[in-house]
Amino acid sequence: TDNPASITGVQRLYLAPDGTGKAHIDQPKRSLGDLLGNAIRIGNPEDVMAIGEGLETMLSVRSLMPAMPVAAATSANHLTLFIPPPGLQRLYIAHDHGAPGVAAAQQLQQVATGGGIDVHLLTPPGNDDWNTALVHEPVEDLMTALARQLVPDDKQRFLTRMARTH
Repeated sequence: TDNPASITGVQRLYLAPDGTGKAHIDQPKRSLGDLLGNAIRIGNPEDVMAIGEGLETMLSVRSLMPAMPVAAATSANHLTLFIPPPGLQRLYIAHDHGAPGVAAAQQLQQVATGGGIDVHLLTPPGNDDWNTALVHEPVEDLMTALARQLVPDDKQRFLTRMARTH
């Protein structure tokens, strides 16, 4: 969707019938439509939100912080072109490890900071992304990693709610 919440595109993700991950077919993930500047959005940001490349990554971040509005840009290239919503004061960028993910996060960070938004990078533990970390790391370790990277007000606002849901 775009910032006014109009549907601008679609992403299809085919899953393996046994639930082990993506389907073993050519291109199990496909996107179409007007994606540039837009994202897959979960939650309605008022002043704070998180964005990252892929839907799996951002669903993982959202599972760790259920009250945090998140968006998935669908790719590193699209992440660099994301248009933050009006009124956004703080943006967390949950980047993937690797040159494309880091470069995309840094480019969006530069643009958003230039627009007056307070930007913080969320770096996942390990060598991949937040989804891989969620699958392989204890949740307590991930919560600690997130806590070190959040602004103090956001720790209380988003991590406290997570603790109460378990």
